[in-house]
Amino acid sequence: MILIADGGSTKCSWCQLDDANQRVYFNTEGYNPDFIDTPGIVRSLDQNLPDTLPRGEVREIHFYGAGVSSPAKAAIIGNALKQLFPNAKTVEVTEDLLAAARALLGRGPGFAAILGTGTNSCLYDGKKITYNVDSLGYFLGDEGSGSFIGKRLLSDYLRGLLPDGLQDAFRETYQLGERNDIIDRLYNQPLPNRFLASFAKFTYDHNNVSYCREIVRQGFEAFFQNIVLHYPRYQDYSFNCIGSVGYNFRDALTQVANSHGMEVGKIIRSPIDDLVEYHVTND
Repeated sequence: MILIADGGSTKCSWCQLDDANQRVYFNTEGYNPDFIDTPGIVRSLDQNLPDTLPRGEVREIHFYGAGVSSPAKAAIIGNALKQLFPNAKTVEVTEDLLAAARALLGRGPGFAAILGTGTNSCLYDGKKITYNVDSLGYFLGDEGSGSFIGKRLLSDYLRGLLPDGLQDAFRETYQLGERNDIIDRLYNQPLPNRFLASFAKFTYDHNNVSYCREIVRQGFEAFFQNIVLHYPRYQDYSFNCIGSVGYNFRDALTQVANSHGMEVGKIIRSPIDDLVEYHVTND
């Protein structure tokens, strides 16, 4: 039995694949090793893995994860998986960017991006990532991501800059409390990037308001100006993207991409189905 996982910072999508290629899909919370350690992952998975999953029969695991930026980060997740699936002979933990490239491009070359809770992008030669402009994470970058859009929305709310009607709607939707409570949530509690990204849905729910459309467009424009335009010969590639933010706002994303001379190829919400196909045809 094989397990394939696409692990974002907020949600992890799994596929359980048996020897007859029968598939069972399920979700858990996301496990970004920048924000959680091995014992925390073990506790969460132990509680959230389906009871019907025969852990002892899992022989192979392919985990693609946000924040897997080094062997040390990969080990945080890999050690948790080895504890939970002691009979697994193969445990591959690699970055979610490779998952995006494999899902979007298969074994062909091209440009691939992630626009979800965070941002990432690369050039891919059909086997490996060949070029990457660092997104710098939610503190310094992640332009165009849910955390980037949410940060702008939250800062405007705290400064009283939301247009008439939106200020009250935002307050009623999230019941955030006072300024100091929000600052404490950002600086002293876990998963601040996920907290910021949670507000991006507000712009989707109020997409009829020009302010919301504009901050999304500005986020995508910053993503192109600060990241995409720094790839060599970027206009030679089509723009391919995975992630809830890119998918939900694909019309705005397409307009920004086209304005910079990039045709849009594939934009999908989640790579899990395409990843399964990749591994089925690869093995």
